[in-house]
Formats: sequence, structure tokens, C-alpha cells
Amino acid sequence: MNLQERINASETKIFKAVFPSTTNHYHTLFGGTAMQLMDEIAFITATRFTRKKCVTVCSDRIDFKKPIPAGTIIELIGRVSKVGNTSLDIKVEIFIEEMYEERREKAIVGKFTFVALDENKQPASIM
Repeated sequence: MNLQERINASETKIFKAVFPSTTNHYHTLFGGTAMQLMDEIAFITATRFTRKKCVTVCSDRIDFKKPIPAGTIIELIGRVSKVGNTSLDIKVEIFIEEMYEERREKAIVGKFTFVALDENKQPASIM
């Protein structure tokens, strides 16, 4: 498989419902909860691309563009955006979907950097 095919094959999508138990006093998704979900999908994407043990080494510029209200569906999409020798960047986007309307909009965008590890927990080549 060439690089672009690997990138395409590792794209990961997850849907979640936003329940009141995950929201703040404004009835919108906690920022920390959103970041946790983003790191999780980034991890899955990195692992699917490398098929190695991966760890987060950086989260960079997470832009909260729209609040995510309770009672909506969110779609998280993780895509490989840059590949190095032992590390890779994953772009994660969160989209809001209204449950009972055909409306969808981008709410959050962020970048996460992962390093692949070998059996000795040392950086490992991913290509």
C-alpha cells in the first residue's frame, strides 16, 4: 500500500450523542471532554496507520469554533495530516449534527502529534 492509500485507510470516524451528563452549566459539551474524545480518535487513527504502539506527544492548537449543545450528535473525524520517520500528525475535526434536522457544522478542529514506539518504548520507524 502506498502512503496515500495508508492515509485513506486509516481515516477514523466516530459518532456520539451529547447527553446532559457531559455538559457544563451552559448545557454545552465540556471542553475537556471534547479534548479527551479528540485524543482518543487521534490515537485510534495513529494506531490504524502505523499498526504500532503510539503515544501522544503533543496537542497543538485546538480551536473551539462553536459550542456543542446537549441533545446533538457529534461526528469526530481523525485523518493523518503529516508523516515523519517516527512521528505523525493527526488532524481531528468535530462536527455537530442536529438530531431532528438536516444541519451539520464544524465545531472544533485540533492537531495531535504521536510517536510510534518499539518493544523497548523507544521511537520506532513508521514507514
